[in-house]
Amino acid sequence: MRRKQADRRFVLCVKNDDCDDLEKRKVYRMIPDEKAEKDGYVRVIDESGEDYLYPASYFVRVQLPQGAEQAIVAAG
Repeated sequence: MRRKQADRRFVLCVKNDDCDDLEKRKVYRMIPDEKAEKDGYVRVIDESGEDYLYPASYFVRVQLPQGAEQAIVAAG
């Protein structure tokens, strides 16, 4: 099922505290999770290809051009 354009959110990893599944300076797709966000976490699809919770302080939200969003989504 396709997600709505508004559901596409992206974050830039700025910290990883030696976490093997995150790379600094890399853009990740964020999955909306209101409960996690209230608790100070974000859910991202990491290097394992699965979505996990990480501290929000590890990321900054970014707005990508439409072409970049489409390329990331198409890549998986």
